[in-house]
Amino acid sequence: MKNIAIYGAGGFGREVACLLNIINKKEPTWNLVGFFDDGKEKGYFNEYGEILGGIAEVNAWTVPLSIVIAIGSPHVVEKIVNSIDNANIDYPNIIAPDTIFLDKSHFFIGQGNLVCPGCLFSTNVQIGNFNCFNGFITVGHDTRIENFNSIMPAVRVSGGVRIGKRNFLGVGSAILQQIKVGCDTVIGANSVVIRSTKDGNTYVGNPACIVKY
Repeated sequence: MKNIAIYGAGGFGREVACLLNIINKKEPTWNLVGFFDDGKEKGYFNEYGEILGGIAEVNAWTVPLSIVIAIGSPHVVEKIVNSIDNANIDYPNIIAPDTIFLDKSHFFIGQGNLVCPGCLFSTNVQIGNFNCFNGFITVGHDTRIENFNSIMPAVRVSGGVRIGKRNFLGVGSAILQQIKVGCDTVIGANSVVIRSTKDGNTYVGNPACIVKY
């Protein structure tokens, strides 16, 4: 079994610890050594392991270690990845055993992605790096998803969609076919995107429209 740590010791981090246990029950793969979290006291224990420190401790780690990032904010995930400077660290894809691939030979994925239970990927799907698929998500055929996107539970991505970087797709939202979601976009819960979005905006409703806060 390979040593792994979870970056992020909040509720989602604890869920990812449960996912690692599910993976291990099917095939022993991961030895969870603990959590890294810049906002929690080093040495504190939750029900799944110890807080090992923050970014300084990651960069001082002296032996090989896999890290999975369990944080919902795309911008925070990107900041953490850019702050880690340690050749001992690698970023595996953590994929729930019940994930459905309609054609795995035409499914392409980078590194550091997290796929929670209940997800389905159609044919000719390409995924970049450090994306979070937070459960019961469907991704349609010929879709391209770049890096650092957080896709919340029950999102529906139709065929031929293009999703750029650092987007947050809220619970139950839907992206219709051939739509382009660029970068730094927030899609509100249960919103339906029927037109390509403009970068850096928040969209809410059905049909989804820009809102300003």
